Amino acid sequence: MKRLILVVAVVGIVAGLGFYLSSPKTEPISPADSLVESAPVPRVDAPQTVEPIAAAREQPVKPARTRPAAESLPPRTATSGNAVLDASFLSRTVELLVSPRSGYQQKQEAWKQLREAGKLDQVIAELEQRMAADPHTAECPAALGQAYLQKCGTIKDVREQGILAMQADKVFDTALSLDPSNWEARFTKAVAMSYWPPMLNKGDEVIQNFQTLVQQQEAQMPQPQFAETYAWLGDAYQKAGRSNEAKTVWQRGATLFPADEKLQTKLASTP
Repeated sequence: MKRLILVVAVVGIVAGLGFYLSSPKTEPISPADSLVESAPVPRVDAPQTVEPIAAAREQPVKPARTRPAAESLPPRTATSGNAVLDASFLSRTVELLVSPRSGYQQKQEAWKQLREAGKLDQVIAELEQRMAADPHTAECPAALGQAYLQKCGTIKDVREQGILAMQADKVFDTALSLDPSNWEARFTKAVAMSYWPPMLNKGDEVIQNFQTLVQQQEAQMPQPQFAETYAWLGDAYQKAGRSNEAKTVWQRGATLFPADEKLQTKLASTP
């Protein structure tokens, strides 16, 4: 059991750093690569006042269903002393993270601000409370899993990292049981599992999750982050020794997202 905890701890660290640190790079995809290009957002360094997060972009829409654009967060009021985010703004930020109308890139910027402000513990506490109060909404466990992985990247205690990573995987499953089309929960879970060692036999499950994402994505309006699914699925195929399928899925992704440098680089390096 201890060994499993250590293994999952590594998964949590890798996944957490992979999603939320720095800006996107070119090939190869590494744990330190961001998943989408970040829009400029002021850094949050205590005790400065944090500027309002930009207005939310529209999320991918499901067939025959549209959502209105999310409203921007109201300006937050700085409190005295060393407080960076007051309770009111923290609540609004959590509301942004669980809103199905918020854009993926906007959420990543919000996570970055919260991480740099040292507010992940408060966010985790509030998301846990919201999930307990409303256990039938997928957005809360999906966001909570993200928060757990974010926290993994900020601590050094291996046992605590392992516990958080396992909790993240569990709440992602909860989110997907409530809404199988929750893109963030499935994508984050699949990427994290792609780092599990071969002895745990997660390769087929990783591929299945990415294949499901591809099917769901291609029934929706294209979004920039969707290109990542093709890149990761191709990597999973290649790891499984299915090079032809890897090339095919990269070609498919490059056709749909011709400006994506990762996919173009992968194809250029494939015989």
